[in-house]
This record gives sequence, structure tokens and C-alpha cells, in this order.
Amino acid sequence: MSTSTPPEPTRVCHSDTAEFLTAPIVAHARIAENIHRIRLDCPAIAARAIPGQFAMLRIPDRSDPLLARPLAVYDTFSEPRRHVDFVYAVHGKFTTALKEIAPGREMTVWGPLGNGFDVPAVDHLVLVAGGIGQTALLALGRERLGDASYGPPTRRVPRAKRVTLCWGARHGGLFGDVDDFRRAGIDVHLATLDGSAGRQGTVVDLLEDVAGRDGSIHVACCGPEGMMAAVSRWSADRGVRCDVSLEAPMACGIGICFTCVAKVRDASGGWDYRRTCIEGPVFDSALIDWEP
Repeated sequence: MSTSTPPEPTRVCHSDTAEFLTAPIVAHARIAENIHRIRLDCPAIAARAIPGQFAMLRIPDRSDPLLARPLAVYDTFSEPRRHVDFVYAVHGKFTTALKEIAPGREMTVWGPLGNGFDVPAVDHLVLVAGGIGQTALLALGRERLGDASYGPPTRRVPRAKRVTLCWGARHGGLFGDVDDFRRAGIDVHLATLDGSAGRQGTVVDLLEDVAGRDGSIHVACCGPEGMMAAVSRWSADRGVRCDVSLEAPMACGIGICFTCVAKVRDASGGWDYRRTCIEGPVFDSALIDWEP
């Protein structure tokens, strides 16, 4: 494994081209315990979003909750692409209110935001999700298997020979729409802490099962911070490149409020704060300072 200092992340600013609009809700349903999926008719975002990006959603005409919530783009649909799906867990004032809003109503939305995944050519792409971290990973897996394309028509990405999903949760009732991954040709492996679905254990246990001895491998990970830190250590110990999509609270999504900063190492060996909405949310896990 190389011991050279990793390069600093490239600064990007997708907020400069983000669309701010009102979008009608096409579909909205519960897909697992406390997990819901919402589909917006939003062609301006659907046509441009790439895997790993997110959008800010706000309930119009409400001052409580006042702020928008960042949600990863789960997938886009229809040709030409016009529908955008988001998956969220009901936790807090915004999502508790959001789950009651029926199709036909509208949401305020701006995006696509963030840098998205930039996975190099690799034989085996391993997607690692904890909780609802799968929301940032489906489109990436579909794209790299050639099952779907995203972003502008001129965008070209390398294909992977194989894509595997390792998904962990506390119990089996928290897995929603797993068949979305299977239909795309992704090899799905589940783990639960209580053993109610898949292997009893964690996603790191799954990594040992499916990728412990692979050669050309790349890991893309999203979920709770402790899980991502563990996956980052597993990858570093094996000299495997790992990208993580950080789930940070944010108020604006366009780099103004500085509420979403993460400690990221720089070329000198020190660290600085980086905004996950602008320089992220996707970072090389080797650059993240995982210490509290």
C-alpha cells in the first residue's frame, strides 16, 4: 500500500448551475419501517444529476420546519428523464411532516448539488451501505454496469465487470426496495445486527466475505459515520481505494452557511475544514479525519 500523502480534493461548485424550482409529487410511499420514497416531476434536475449528487428539499408555504433538508438522488426515471426519486428516514420535524404530504402536492427543490462519485476503471465495484446509505449508491451501481446513464449525453464513465452491494442494518425491517439493486444486476449481500435478514453481523463482515481477496477493487460507501470509519480502515489496511459520501447536516446546500464542514487532511499532513455541499459530499476516505 502506498504511504504517499493523498492529494487534496478538487474544489467544485455545482451550486453555480443548480436549478431552484417547484416540483409536483408524482408518488410517495412507505417502503420499509420508517423509510419512505418520494418521486418528483423535476426534468431540470433529472436530466443533469449524476450518481452521488443530492438536492435540497423544502416544504413550500411552511415556516416550521423552516429549513430545507439534503437528500441524495436515489434514481431518475422516464425518457427523456424527468422524474427524480429520493429515499428518506422519518426522523425529526422535517421528515415527520414530509411523510404526510400526498402526491399532487408540490415541493420546493434545488439541485443537483455536490460533486458525485468519480470511480476509476475497476473490475469489482463494491457498494457499502449502512442504514439508508443505499440512497447514494443505486445510480452508481446501475451506471457502472451499463444499466442506466446519468448526466449530460456526452458523459462517459468506465464500466465495472462486477458490482456488489453490502448493506447493513439493525434488523431486516429496515431494508427497502432491495430488488432495485438486484434488477440492475448488482450482487446483493445483507447483514443485520440481530440476524433477522442476511448474515448476522456488520457490513465489514460482509466485506470480508465478498471482497477480502479480490484484486482490482474500489469501494464506495455511505451510511453512519462510525460505519464509514470502519470501512475506511478496512480499505486502508488492504490498500483499497474507498470513496465515502458524507451525511452532514446542512442548511443551505450551496456553501454559504458552513454548517456541513468535515475535517479533511491536506497535502502538508495537517487538516482543514471542507464543506460537504461544495467540496463533497464524496471524499477519498483516506483524507477524512475520522477522530471526533
